[in-house]
Amino acid sequence: QVQLVESGGGSVQAGGSLRLSCIASGYISSRNCMGWFRQTPGKEREGVAAIYPGLGYTYYADSVKGRFTISRDNAKNTLDLQMNSLKPEDSAMYYCAAVGSPSDCLLKGAYKYWGQGTQVTVST
Repeated sequence: QVQLVESGGGSVQAGGSLRLSCIASGYISSRNCMGWFRQTPGKEREGVAAIYPGLGYTYYADSVKGRFTISRDNAKNTLDLQMNSLKPEDSAMYYCAAVGSPSDCLLKGAYKYWGQGTQVTVST
């Protein structure tokens, strides 16, 4: 059993930065993906960034490439998302996910465990 707890959300002006963190309890194999997803009311949860630690691969949605950076600290069992140059359209509830199939690390259906989410609001 894996539990995930996110933190770091908040309100920021456009152009600003936030760093989200996810602390995992329980063992997570490096052969599984971990990722960050986001969701706004009435929309599907979408993959934002993911990492496959076993091979050091990272994946990003086109909308966040060059602005967001995902990182994993195996020793601390944490997953971070550094978000820079934030835009109002980045506003959403952000979720940490773990134990994802490496066949598609940005696919929400590939993940077994989810956190409760942390809200990010970007104002103009």
